[in-house]
Amino acid sequence: METIKNYLEAMFANMPNTPEVMKAKAELFSMMEDKYNEMIADGVSENEAVGTVISEFGNLDELAEDLGLVKEVEEVHVREVERPRRFVELSEVQDYLDGRKLRGIMIGAGVFLCVISVIFPIIADEFAMRESYGILGMFISIAVAIGLFIFSGIIGNDFRYLQKELCQIDMSTAEYVKDKKNDSKYALAMMQTIGIILCVVSWLPAAVFDNKMAPVCLFVMVGIGLFLIIYSAKIKNGYNTILNLNDATTISGTYGKELDAKYISRTAEVFMSVYWSTITCIYLIVSFVTMNWGSTWLIWIIAAIVHKILKVALVKED
Repeated sequence: METIKNYLEAMFANMPNTPEVMKAKAELFSMMEDKYNEMIADGVSENEAVGTVISEFGNLDELAEDLGLVKEVEEVHVREVERPRRFVELSEVQDYLDGRKLRGIMIGAGVFLCVISVIFPIIADEFAMRESYGILGMFISIAVAIGLFIFSGIIGNDFRYLQKELCQIDMSTAEYVKDKKNDSKYALAMMQTIGIILCVVSWLPAAVFDNKMAPVCLFVMVGIGLFLIIYSAKIKNGYNTILNLNDATTISGTYGKELDAKYISRTAEVFMSVYWSTITCIYLIVSFVTMNWGSTWLIWIIAAIVHKILKVALVKED
């Protein structure tokens, strides 16, 4: 049956994502399932049953009138002729995602080097070195950063078509990307959180220590923070780019995407949309006011529990 389900998804991939089309899709799957079970009960092999079901129900053009989808099928044919989409293979997607990770490292490292370039004159002055050494270190740091930016751009040119052309992916590719995104979700969120915290608290060394090395710590902390933010954002945006390739108005536009929860009111929807941003602000404010960073992390655990309770209470039941 899995083969039949996948074939059905491919049949309806470019159909409009409307209640009428989804109903027709469910009806067709029910007919295909009944025929399959009937043949299996008669002793037909699984492969033969699948082949027969697909041959009888696998042509949407022939079934359009019976399913009440004549208009929708015609619109799909017109759209495919007027606005054809380039099909992106799984191997291309894997290469793109690997390239995003490499580019994230390069761009993040480039930004880090640009930020810390100013510390070399400070270090040279602190350790009584020649001023030219500090200036030389600054320019080398900037030069390496520019090289990383240029090389990153060259690597990215291979996948410019994903932004410039209309593309599409199949359901299995979308599920692969979705799984990769979910597996890295918490790690990326941790990187962004640590990056933001480092940027926010970067002033602490200058406030606590009264020497020339305090600014060095500030720039290093900001550089590391920006690296983490940029790297995690590059990877996350890469996943979203692939999952948004398909036409959002079609059934394939839902591939790999989590269904948005429907809330009981507009107020509840707005509140839940800003929930985690609000928690982040509360966490930072409380942490800076109390300076008790060892305990304020408990805010996240409490917030997660409250979030689960609110979703149960505010989400509209189907």
